[in-house]
Amino acid sequence: MKSAYDAAARMASAAARLTGDRPHVLPPLLALTDPLRQPDPVALIANLAPGSGVIYRHFGAADRLETARRAVTLANRKGVTILVSSDPDLARRSGAHGIHWPEQHIAQAGRMRARGSTLIFTASAHSVKALARARLAGIDATLVSTVFPSASPSAGRPMGPLALAAWAQHSDMPIYALGGVNPRTIRRLESLQISGVAVVGALEVGAIRTAGPTQT
Repeated sequence: MKSAYDAAARMASAAARLTGDRPHVLPPLLALTDPLRQPDPVALIANLAPGSGVIYRHFGAADRLETARRAVTLANRKGVTILVSSDPDLARRSGAHGIHWPEQHIAQAGRMRARGSTLIFTASAHSVKALARARLAGIDATLVSTVFPSASPSAGRPMGPLALAAWAQHSDMPIYALGGVNPRTIRRLESLQISGVAVVGALEVGAIRTAGPTQT
């Protein structure tokens, strides 16, 4: 679908203009799956430009291994980085490049890193204290939310770009803005020295209208 690909390419280009001077191993644009707005990681990857990233949030789906394997195969072919959410076994069996950890699972990530895991780790962070915990756990990058007003049921009160910049000053980790990021709001993140953005609704590929759980 050319229009979806073009929209994703424009977001990737805008995200690339945000990157600060902190070393990071992830692309500047991370797209997250969602049971309502972005349910299919394979369709999502098909519409992403090379050099983008995907976080597959499976929410315990029965076909998650098959789906993850198909997504990883396509991601490797296209040059897209793919992580799975909160599931080390799924990451291992599918060959995913890494794991995304909800904030409440940062300690588990730290234990896995201490055992020698070299996978890419990202984590959600909703406070400055969580940023510090993520750094100690060996997390490679944090997704900080909620930055702008968001349609997600799990979204908290938006902090705005100035607060995001203040949070970034408390950590030397790569930080990604999550929550309400779209082609309009991403412009407000320029010059903040963050490493990129994480998006859901800004890249609606194959969206469906069934309610589902939330996972960050």
